[in-house]
Amino acid sequence: MNFPRAKEADIALLLEGTFPYVSGGVSSWVNQIIRAFPELRFAIVFLGSRREDYGAQKYDLPDNVVHLEAHYLYDFDHTQTLPKPDERTLEAGVSGDLAKAHDMFKRDCADPAGKAALHNMCKEIMPGGKLPAESFLYGTQSWDLLCERYRKYCTDPSFVDYFWTVRIMHAPLWQLAKIAHELIPARAYHSVSTGYAGFLGALLQQTHKRPLILSEHGIYTKERKIDLFKSEWIRDNRNIFQRDPTELSYFRQTWISFFEWMGRFCYDAADPIIALYENNRLRQVADGAASERTFNIPNGISLQRFAPLRKLRPENPPPVLCLIGRVVPIKDVKTFIRAMRRVLNQLPEAKGWIAGPEDEDLAYANDCRNLAESLGVADRVKFLGFQKVEDLMPKIGLTILSSISEALPLVILEGYAAGVPTVSTDVGSCRQLIEGLDEEDQAFGHSGAVVNIADPQALADAAIGLLTDPIAWHSASRAGIARVERYYTDDLMFGHYRRVYETALAAKDS
Repeated sequence: MNFPRAKEADIALLLEGTFPYVSGGVSSWVNQIIRAFPELRFAIVFLGSRREDYGAQKYDLPDNVVHLEAHYLYDFDHTQTLPKPDERTLEAGVSGDLAKAHDMFKRDCADPAGKAALHNMCKEIMPGGKLPAESFLYGTQSWDLLCERYRKYCTDPSFVDYFWTVRIMHAPLWQLAKIAHELIPARAYHSVSTGYAGFLGALLQQTHKRPLILSEHGIYTKERKIDLFKSEWIRDNRNIFQRDPTELSYFRQTWISFFEWMGRFCYDAADPIIALYENNRLRQVADGAASERTFNIPNGISLQRFAPLRKLRPENPPPVLCLIGRVVPIKDVKTFIRAMRRVLNQLPEAKGWIAGPEDEDLAYANDCRNLAESLGVADRVKFLGFQKVEDLMPKIGLTILSSISEALPLVILEGYAAGVPTVSTDVGSCRQLIEGLDEEDQAFGHSGAVVNIADPQALADAAIGLLTDPIAWHSASRAGIARVERYYTDDLMFGHYRRVYETALAAKDS
């Protein structure tokens, strides 16, 4: 595929696993932001895992995307013959920094000496630096350090798994350094997460001394922890007598520490650091972000796009519960399916719609379909695939979020603008969106219901309560409309980001 190419850009967007290859809330937000500023030239750096994990682009590129490049950090050539270890030596300072960097995973992460070592190490992995990938991956000095750290720290008896964990974990860093070295000039960088994209942004800021903007929708380290807790590919080789059931496996904890370190490296480089809501901003500060650099910009949606849908709705709410989102574990679609069994016991005419792509985790999607079959609800719970939200809103009575993690979900706001209340788990900003943030916001009333995570009975009962009580449903609908019109419009969001971009571009130009 021919990507647009340019010699320079105003803003380089650094995107991990989102736009333009993955649909969903963050990608929709990126699409919004780019289209809101047609006068700015955007370059996009897409970071993915393996090329085979992504299909065709899910979004058409706006005209002001002048440059796009895609990189796959785990697309290793397994047929390549590895070089033999050699006597590559590292300068004493670099070798010491490597040791201190490894120690940082085990000690106080705010240790100034350790942080300085990490930052210096990141500078030296750039092309032409004193720590090339070959020295780390194949040098005997690096091998000796690896063996020494294994004996000192590792609580898992498998050296082979330790060896490959360290290599797989660190190898993408040199690829990111190469990307940073070769990226076209941009006046400012904007990462939409920490993680690998945030690490790339920090390298760019450190190398080119240009502003790095960080916007976190969810807290990357928190979401990776959820993924890592569930990951089956991470080994634990301890036997039953060696294993403490209250402790994470060594390799699981090592991966968590690695992502926490990348997050801190990004926080040190970014200014401003933007959260969607206050609890996430406080989490950023707790994770190492400088408080004075942090503030909130909530998501916003287009009233012009969704408000006209209110006139298309029937007077009484249709008994249709709709989960709009990707069919992936973090959305906990299985809890929604289990809730539908209870809903149908009391409202046989009800329907459950699952509107979202299934291709991101085919095994999980198949499990969800099998669950619907086993519960006898497959004829009433429909998997619709990707759908236009505007086509769904006039036909449904409630939006449902059964997620175990969210930030500030656009789908709740889109539902509000169309007059549709919600039932959501108590994650992210969902309670704030439903019950209000402060006294003025709370005066609008509840725009739905909040339930605990993984509680299908509570989810079902809350939905039944709204769908069988027209007065309560209409009250929630009015509250949602008032709340989104007052606090969560795209005009408000774009105004905030216009000031962010103007400040960043002025800082570069001054």
